[in-house]
Amino acid sequence: MGCIAGEVLTATDAATAVAQGKARPPDLVVVREEIGVSGVLATLQAVAASLPAVPSVVVTDSPSAESALKFTRQGADDYLEAPLEGDRLDSLLAAAKRSRLLRDQAERFFCPYCPPGVPMVGRSQGITRALELLQLISSSNCNPVLILGETGTGKELAARGVHTLRCREEDRFVAINCAALTASLLESELFGHVKGAFTGADRDKTGLFEAAGHGTIFLDEISEMPADLQAKLLRVLQERSFRKVGGTTDIPCHATVIASSNRDLLKEMSDGRFRKDLYYRLAVFPVTIPPLRSDERRSDIPLLAEYLIRTSTIPKRDTVKGLSPPARKRLLQHDWPGNVRELRNVIDRALILEKTDRIQPSSIIIEPRPDADAEHAEPASPDEFSLEAAEREFIIRALKETGWQRTRAAALLGITRATLYAKLKRYGIEAPGREPSADEPPLSKASGD
Repeated sequence: MGCIAGEVLTATDAATAVAQGKARPPDLVVVREEIGVSGVLATLQAVAASLPAVPSVVVTDSPSAESALKFTRQGADDYLEAPLEGDRLDSLLAAAKRSRLLRDQAERFFCPYCPPGVPMVGRSQGITRALELLQLISSSNCNPVLILGETGTGKELAARGVHTLRCREEDRFVAINCAALTASLLESELFGHVKGAFTGADRDKTGLFEAAGHGTIFLDEISEMPADLQAKLLRVLQERSFRKVGGTTDIPCHATVIASSNRDLLKEMSDGRFRKDLYYRLAVFPVTIPPLRSDERRSDIPLLAEYLIRTSTIPKRDTVKGLSPPARKRLLQHDWPGNVRELRNVIDRALILEKTDRIQPSSIIIEPRPDADAEHAEPASPDEFSLEAAEREFIIRALKETGWQRTRAAALLGITRATLYAKLKRYGIEAPGREPSADEPPLSKASGD
């Protein structure tokens, strides 16, 4: 045991072991069989009851299949022969530490109703209630499922959560954005087609309803589906079968159908853009994912930001440990019209810019989106607001954050250098007393490049 880095606590009986474990939760419990079979069993039972998340192993001088079976049935995670090789115990301890890290992360970032493997971060009332409803739906026979929410709130993640809870691991999850394809292409993608169904159909095609099998098909932005396809979808939901384009054979549909929309489907229905019968067929048990700006979910913003820092693909995530209090305050003040998707972009930019171990407000560049914010803010008079002024301010901020290096600023803004140069010329933006780098044309108020 001397080869193990860290502290080792010892106990001679189950009660002492549990008391020490509650006071200072261990990464791993090692039980020696020399305390007797009854002592081992009592310790395993006590650990399982009082420290259920802590793995335990039994170490013996005389291993036997009978003892191994007996101990593992009482909760032992492994049964090892003494003397232990240092590498073996090290690997067990490392695995236990990884497990504890994941467990602590789950307890911190996710509510108890979050499906395993689905990173729906948040512990607010809003996200907890939504995930609880999705869990209830998943345990029922409710099919189809309707998930509502603004762009970027996590509707597809929620759909994957239903799939994880309801379907087998080998079952497929297939998704399609109904707004991304023309009506004819969308029909072929959903239902498939037979050879010769239309010009260019030189072979049979399997559609997503068939490909999903007993898994899940996710129809994203269902409100954008053309009216004729809405009627065909309604038939699938009612009859649980469909036909390929140009086909005459009914094919059974076994998949769970999950639809989502970022629009108000009741309004779409009243305006004649969405079929009433389809709406009522979908909305058996609609679940709404609340936006970040809502009172019931706003408290999740700092938690989401911390999680995004940890999981970002930006290399500097290992040196930036979290948010400073002023940065947390600034994030809470924004309305996040793009929701989690927008927050992820802001955090990635901040990780690129930040030079300390905590993100500061100066590294938080929030793109001005007055068109999106207008839905959630008080109207501004023309004298109070100018789109050009907002864009100019945003560009200057990006240039300052990158030390007036226009190539980096363009990358940060998500535009090409040529586009940035044109905007610099348009707004008369110039860095005082700075010579351009070799890859940048000279910039002046007269020429702009």
